[in-house]
Amino acid sequence: MLDRADQALSIRRQCMLLGIARSGVYRPPQPANDNDLALMQRIDELFTAWPFLGSRRMTAMLKAEGLQVNRKRVQRLMRKMGIAALGPKPNTTKPAPGHKIYPYLLRNMTIDRPNQVWAADITYLPIGRGFLYLVAIIDWASRAVLAWRLSNTMDVSFCVAALEEALATYGTPEIFNTDQGSQFTSVAFTGALVGAGIKISMDGRGRWMDNVFIERLWRSLKHEDIYLKGYADGREAKAGIASWIAFYNDRRLHQSLGYRTPMAVWRERMQAAQAVDMVDNADALTTCPQQFQQTESLAA
Repeated sequence: MLDRADQALSIRRQCMLLGIARSGVYRPPQPANDNDLALMQRIDELFTAWPFLGSRRMTAMLKAEGLQVNRKRVQRLMRKMGIAALGPKPNTTKPAPGHKIYPYLLRNMTIDRPNQVWAADITYLPIGRGFLYLVAIIDWASRAVLAWRLSNTMDVSFCVAALEEALATYGTPEIFNTDQGSQFTSVAFTGALVGAGIKISMDGRGRWMDNVFIERLWRSLKHEDIYLKGYADGREAKAGIASWIAFYNDRRLHQSLGYRTPMAVWRERMQAAQAVDMVDNADALTTCPQQFQQTESLAA
């Protein structure tokens, strides 16, 4: 991913473009110990069920379960997992230098057609004696998962890879919605969206309801697959997640979609939208040939 031999771009500049902390390039991340991993799994289970839990309430709940923890340790592990309380709070964190924060564009918007709005998010997955991060891109109207990637780091490259796959396979959305995480505000990610002519929308910081459908996806994935299967390693997890997402897209019926599957809805609505476009294009055609025929008839 990083090219140390690149003479044109310094390591510092490459890190900035990819949204990677420079310290992580020179110092590999330390693996979590077994006690931390067990605690992180429980934190993930609680957070998946109640995404408004901050470190203070999380610590209290863990203590109520008989675990010997303090808030400082819980805060450290939640930061490592990339999670924070998803409720309204003062915006005390400034964007990383050079990372533009875009406005939220979906308020009061009716979203009822495919490729109108896509959304992306990252979640933590406990896997064996470690963990991975999963990014997914979904179509808002149909709930279909368009692309996903696993990574053992929180850098932006796996997010960009998922975005490129979705664009290549499913076309271009009008709007792309994310949270304000450094991966999604990075030059690499926003540049790819701007280059494709896509409007960028970003949630209010800490407002999970702004991206509610993808939060529901994480809850379903974890309760129906990750927590039940207990994958031993990344290879097992990748195969298992691929199988579950295929089930979710093509076989899992959604009540909110009229008991149809996400991918069936995406295809149906895409075909309907294309049919409307064809009619609109036909209405816009010039009538010169008809007028010409009428003129020829009169001349005769």
